Amino acid sequence: MRSRFAVMSVALLVTGMVAACADGTGDSAERTEPGPVTGAVWVANEGADSLSVVDAATDAVVSTLEGIQSPHNVQLGSDGDIAYAVSGSTNRVVAIDTAAYAVHAFADTGPGPAHVIEAPNGKVYVTNAGDGTVSVYQSAALTPVTTIDLGGMPHGLRAAADGSVIVVANTMAGRLDLIDPATDALRGSVPVGSEPLQVAVTADGRYAYSSVTEPPAVVKVDLMTKKVVGSTDVPTPPVQLYLTPDEGSVLSADQGTVDAPGRTVSVIDTEAMLPRGTVDAGSGPHGVVIDTDATRAWVTNTFDDTVSAIDLDDLSVSATIPVGREPNGISYSPRPPAADAPVTTTLNLPAPEHQSAHGHGH
Repeated sequence: MRSRFAVMSVALLVTGMVAACADGTGDSAERTEPGPVTGAVWVANEGADSLSVVDAATDAVVSTLEGIQSPHNVQLGSDGDIAYAVSGSTNRVVAIDTAAYAVHAFADTGPGPAHVIEAPNGKVYVTNAGDGTVSVYQSAALTPVTTIDLGGMPHGLRAAADGSVIVVANTMAGRLDLIDPATDALRGSVPVGSEPLQVAVTADGRYAYSSVTEPPAVVKVDLMTKKVVGSTDVPTPPVQLYLTPDEGSVLSADQGTVDAPGRTVSVIDTEAMLPRGTVDAGSGPHGVVIDTDATRAWVTNTFDDTVSAIDLDDLSVSATIPVGREPNGISYSPRPPAADAPVTTTLNLPAPEHQSAHGHGH
């Protein structure tokens, strides 16, 4: 990754020198520097029953949303105006207005909701670890559409940006399940190994990358041939993965276990499936996300209640951000936090009729 940024820097420098010679300004010509990182990072604090909102420009928590029970995962919609979060102990998915920091809609899920995404088709998909299903809703109104029966224990999921496929990490089944977004039907599965927890998917839907628990590894899957075509070991069992915007690298949050926590974020070359390097984050790296300019990544450290901000140019931790207890899911949007956001707010959610004994399992 460092070589890619170095090449970009050289190219910009040469361009600036040519322009300077053309107008005779020489060394006095202004050179364009990369802009500052802006936007919002949302964090699901599962053990604190809260969501933290981090200003990406300052790496500081600007608001905490309370009142959502056991939120394992949070995802920002395509426009950044809605944040979706699952409530594991109430079996709900909640849509939150990111300007008003208020509940936009909520809906029942299956038992043990684990992850949520808004797909390019505008629909919202939630994995239900407790009964092996995926719940499908229409848009941010969370109007129920259908339920997809996968079996096993589906956990993480992501959609290809072109809308061609949704890939689900089916943890207990040891496979990736492929959902056709046009029909919301299962169109195939790929065995990948022990306890896959999350995936990253290329924009064209050709490849997926999956975390594998034992032995700890990241595998590359050709979704056309439905075969594993590459693998690289990581130091400790990984959880979430995230592709850089150019898809040249995938970041792996190597959480480890409660008894043997990991501390690394592995950076892997997706073509060669070889490590580019590692970053020492906090205890138990779980969730990971990257900004749209590939300048910075943020990683939740589930065992020490922090988020690490990582400079992707030199693979160093630029900030450590205290958040709520047991942070897991994390999501980024270029849209900055609301300017007048309260420091703390409580989401207005009615009490559930029944508390769930199910969990997502990871």
